[in-house]
Amino acid sequence: MSNTNKQEQQLKLFQTHGHPCSYLDDQEAQTLFVDPEAHLDQSTQTRLAEMGFRRSGDFVYRPSCASCKACIPARIPVRSFEPNRTQRRIWKRHKQLTCEMTEARLTEEIYELYRRYIEARHQDGDMYPTSPEQFEDFLVNSRANTRFLEYRDDGRLVAVAVTDVLDNGYSAVYTFFDPENSKASFGVYTILSQIHQARRAGLDYLYLGYWIKACQKMNYKVNYRPVELLVNERWTLLT
Repeated sequence: MSNTNKQEQQLKLFQTHGHPCSYLDDQEAQTLFVDPEAHLDQSTQTRLAEMGFRRSGDFVYRPSCASCKACIPARIPVRSFEPNRTQRRIWKRHKQLTCEMTEARLTEEIYELYRRYIEARHQDGDMYPTSPEQFEDFLVNSRANTRFLEYRDDGRLVAVAVTDVLDNGYSAVYTFFDPENSKASFGVYTILSQIHQARRAGLDYLYLGYWIKACQKMNYKVNYRPVELLVNERWTLLT
């Protein structure tokens, strides 16, 4: 890594062998990842996010595929964000919810909501079957400054957004919510909430991870406008 500080210059990067792509059928992927033994302070985490790296558990990575550039990092400049009609309707629908930012931790209440969400929505995913140890490895144990945004309806926990605090923004890591309320659009609402919280904190961006045009479950990220995409190592507004 180059020219920001001494720690970044000393970071070791490793690349995986080819493996099946999680998002596009019949594609082989390769991943560049940061030395899992390296200490990463918040400034370094911020610089890595600016370079298109993401975090999953204690794994800080970026796609590095030789023949495919479909994974494009996306972030929202929160000060200029303007919700569309659907997003305004969803925000208004949940005006009764309370939001509290807490430390990342395992509790019985939070884990039970996570377990129900995974079992209802992602039995074909890497997080199934769940366990408290898997939850902690995925969402609690990290080298980042991780926080939980807890959303409650009359005291009942209905959603949790996991976010990393960076020098210039928040990085949305994962969201889980009450799977029995499938029409509540909690996924949209928690992104809007993180935009709102970042703006209130005087930060500039909400990092959303990778936009993949050909993958429906990753294509939604350009519904938030304006949005910036990291193309050819430069953040550019999508027009």
